Amino acid sequence: MDSRKNLLHSRRLAPEEGGELLAFTREEVGWEWMSFDSWRLLPGEFRELRAEGEEVAVVLLGGCCSADWGSGAKQIGARKNVFDGLPYTLYLPHGSRAALRAETLCEFASCRVPSVARLEPALIEPAQVTVGLRGGENASRQIVDVIPPAFPADKLIVIEVYTPGGNWSSYPPHKHDVHLPPAEVDLDEIYYFRMRDGRGFAYQNLYSRQAPRDEVLKVRDGDLVLVRDGYHPVVAGPGYDIYYLNFLAGSARALAAPEDPEHRWLRESWKAADPRLPLVGK
Repeated sequence: MDSRKNLLHSRRLAPEEGGELLAFTREEVGWEWMSFDSWRLLPGEFRELRAEGEEVAVVLLGGCCSADWGSGAKQIGARKNVFDGLPYTLYLPHGSRAALRAETLCEFASCRVPSVARLEPALIEPAQVTVGLRGGENASRQIVDVIPPAFPADKLIVIEVYTPGGNWSSYPPHKHDVHLPPAEVDLDEIYYFRMRDGRGFAYQNLYSRQAPRDEVLKVRDGDLVLVRDGYHPVVAGPGYDIYYLNFLAGSARALAAPEDPEHRWLRESWKAADPRLPLVGK
């Protein structure tokens, strides 16, 4: 795997086929913090997770399963897919483990970062996440804070974002590549995309004002973008609602991210949020 490649593609599994969708280690992609994997379990299939020298966040993208993270098995999962509701998420600190058994077809995404902090494993249920709208007009989107900075984790932050077709997201463009708190902290970030319609697509612009870099990536369902530095806005193709799952980790557990000063003025032009929002609710 190219250690500097920023766009990764999922495997295309048949509708009733289980297995790995996408996986990489932080060493393989040439950055410091995050390893990622996404997989599908068929009904009755089992997977065990261990967190040794790492903390792990596991987001149930869709389906129902039995999960046991040390206090007995519990049935979790309600949404059929990411556009059908809010997530169940397992947080596993260093030294913990979990067992998952699919009751229906299930899809998961997980992120691992180095950690030896002694914390408690936890299940974050849909009623516990915070949902809000951000931006305005055609830069409106829905934010779901799954594991925010206030959650008792060591390094990981987890967010889900829903953007209606034709809208911009992560806009005005922001960055978080310098450790200069409280104004900015240095965070690596994953964007893992799903599309409501299989024909859907989006574009993500990775650019920097400090270096001669301006890259535009076309993303489809199951694609993943690595944000190593610089600004990184997204636009959804007209007619195609998009979802992306953000995992972040870095120099501090905070969401301090300055906006591109050239585009910050747009905030004052917005009068209302897009009436299509929210795309999912509790």
